[in-house]
Amino acid sequence: MAVQAATVMEETHWLLDLASRNPSILGVVAWVDLTDPNLGRTLDSLQRQEKFKGVRHPVHDEPDSRWLLREDVLRGLKKLASRGIPYDLLLRPLHLPLVPELAERVPNLRFVIDHMAKPEEFDDWAAHMACIAEIPHAHAKLSGLYVEPSRMKPYVGHLIHHFGAGRLMFGSDWPVCLLNGSWKLVLASFTQAHGALSKGDHPKIVGETAANFYKLNSPRMDRPPLSQPS
Repeated sequence: MAVQAATVMEETHWLLDLASRNPSILGVVAWVDLTDPNLGRTLDSLQRQEKFKGVRHPVHDEPDSRWLLREDVLRGLKKLASRGIPYDLLLRPLHLPLVPELAERVPNLRFVIDHMAKPEEFDDWAAHMACIAEIPHAHAKLSGLYVEPSRMKPYVGHLIHHFGAGRLMFGSDWPVCLLNGSWKLVLASFTQAHGALSKGDHPKIVGETAANFYKLNSPRMDRPPLSQPS
């Protein structure tokens, strides 16, 4: 998967063009302006491209901490939900209390919380994530694993316990992860943080959940790719 980094349509078109020319890129999670009155027309165009698989916006960069529940944003998210387009939630722990209300306001929206919401303190984060896990169509990405695995282990374990492997997906953060070390370091951190997994859970987390969530066309995904942005 290639995933949004910039909030401009030029990047969206560039990523989709890149994916069209590279079979190794199975899909694109792109940016669109959710508040654009012409959003429907934009989505019509994007959905004609086979590898357009989802939308993401950096909620955590918005000055308004309640941006996610603005009426114009909700209208855009309802358009995604009506078309079956999943949404990546790029946010921080302070935004987690908004997620259950979002699910009530847009009940058919399938969403995934990226980078585990970038937790810093365990208790409040854990309570909010346990609540979100009760939403059937909520998913989470085990990504952003740049720190000491022993510190991340309780966070990863908490998500595995509450979400289950069928709603969790590993994100490599490649190539951004290279700014913090190496791909091998990220993979080692992920492996140490999740500990022992059952034979059935491992393939779900490292590929099958993502394939199902984004409706990817892939014959087999039984191990994390070595150079996949996510």
